[in-house]
Amino acid sequence: MNNNISSDVEDKAIRQSYNEKKQKTYNKTNIVFVSTFPPKVCGIPTYTHDLIRSLHSKFGESFNAMVCPIETEEENYEYNEFTEYKLNISDAVSYLELAAKINKNDTVELVMLQQEFCFFNETRNGLYLFLKNLKKDVIITFHTVLPKPDKELKERVKEIADFAKSLVVMTSISAEILSNDYEIPFDKITVIPHGTHLLTFTDKIALKEKYNLKNKKVLSTFGLLGSGKNIETTLKALPEIIAKNPDVIFLILGKTHPAIVRHEGEKYRDFLEDLTCKLHLENNIRFINDYLPLPELLEYLQLTDVYLFTSKDRNQAVSGTFSYAISCGCAIVSTPIPHALEVLKEDTGIIIDFEAPEQLSAAVRTILENESQREDLRQKALEKMAPTAWENSSILHALLFQKFRNNRTELNYTLPEINLGHIQIMTTDFGMIQFSKVSRPDINSGYTLDNARAIIAICKHFQISKDKADLQLISIYLNFIKFCQHNDGSFLNYVDEHKQFTQQNYETNLDDSNGRAIWALSYLISLKEILPQELSENAEEIIQKNLVWAEKDCIIKTQKKIFPY
Repeated sequence: MNNNISSDVEDKAIRQSYNEKKQKTYNKTNIVFVSTFPPKVCGIPTYTHDLIRSLHSKFGESFNAMVCPIETEEENYEYNEFTEYKLNISDAVSYLELAAKINKNDTVELVMLQQEFCFFNETRNGLYLFLKNLKKDVIITFHTVLPKPDKELKERVKEIADFAKSLVVMTSISAEILSNDYEIPFDKITVIPHGTHLLTFTDKIALKEKYNLKNKKVLSTFGLLGSGKNIETTLKALPEIIAKNPDVIFLILGKTHPAIVRHEGEKYRDFLEDLTCKLHLENNIRFINDYLPLPELLEYLQLTDVYLFTSKDRNQAVSGTFSYAISCGCAIVSTPIPHALEVLKEDTGIIIDFEAPEQLSAAVRTILENESQREDLRQKALEKMAPTAWENSSILHALLFQKFRNNRTELNYTLPEINLGHIQIMTTDFGMIQFSKVSRPDINSGYTLDNARAIIAICKHFQISKDKADLQLISIYLNFIKFCQHNDGSFLNYVDEHKQFTQQNYETNLDDSNGRAIWALSYLISLKEILPQELSENAEEIIQKNLVWAEKDCIIKTQKKIFPY
């Protein structure tokens, strides 16, 4: 009898769990992403993959991405994701079949389509047929927006736009072109910058040693090679750069674009290698003919001193390679594509004309010969690009999806994993440094009693993790508070990088910092049952010493209120 009761309870729990999972799945917004995808190597597959990954990371319980890869007749990739849909852009019937299949799926609320005109040139009117027959809401991301269109292109874009709930572009310049040149209503256009990767501070010297570039001034460019990248501009500029900077090395990162290889082989790479020999640059150029894994690519960019973007495509609206480079803290020299014009403002980089090796040479020499300017460019670039992190891009996309579902999508934000990396980087054996420049500790800012806040944070983390490494941090912050305590029991707040109390302590009201220290010490003592005894004993000793001062201070302040004169 008891076994039957137990079994019934167990069955009920299983059914409840199943129903909860089913309800969660049902509540998710199902979105079909129509795009190229990895393992195809190109900028847009990487972009879409990063976008979906950031949406899952930030809103795991809110969105379900249904992948629809775009392929030609010749392509047949194996995808890591389950592909419920596929679009053969070489076959007009495939467009109609895809629309019909998506229409039949009642769980699909939105279609997100990545638009690049070269995707849909294989079949005349294929994209039009798909959008006309699709009965779902669609949002279209334009990766290229051509200014001053002829009549045919303008009508084609307006036709596509008519089917969309919203058009996403990545720069304000592209939005203005859509509005002014194509007469698209501005309220139908949403600007969401190209996503970037947030990176912690990495020692550039150590990275250079890792990649056998010790004591080198590193210039780099990366991406799938093709004549449009116009890398010969840099090669022609290098002799003049090297004349004053013989320790320069130029890294050309990336293999040739597969589509170019299919049509003309390695003609462009051979041209660059021949020009390298002709200009006697063999010792100053390194070709890395590979599609680098993301972690390795980001390390190459982080060790780069100056990143060179020399595209000669006047109509290129945005560049993923440009975004990656600037988010890695590279000083940038770039041709004036809209993306660069929009980002490289306020001294965040240098703009040069298209196909102008003399200008490139002058810009690079200026940056290399002025270390403080190079560091300033790096810091300002990082500050400029931080808001464009993929985490923020996913939020902007999520809000857009929610808007066109009339707020029926509940945005369930996923808390990120606790990461103490930055706290550890900011902490010396003396205490936590007051400020950082982006993610790099600024030791010149010294230390303050904000170390008290650090105690509270790490104590909370220890409660959760029981990680013994936390105890060392708590001890460092506690010793700093003790260091700041004067003989009368009060605390000073400001300590410089040489561990000397600064004049600011005697010009500022320190009540807030004193209260913060007592708060942190009290919190530590409240956890005496789980912390080592010496930590709570030290905290109690510091508080007892402070109580004498606090009592006197309270009496003095009370007397001043009663007898203000």
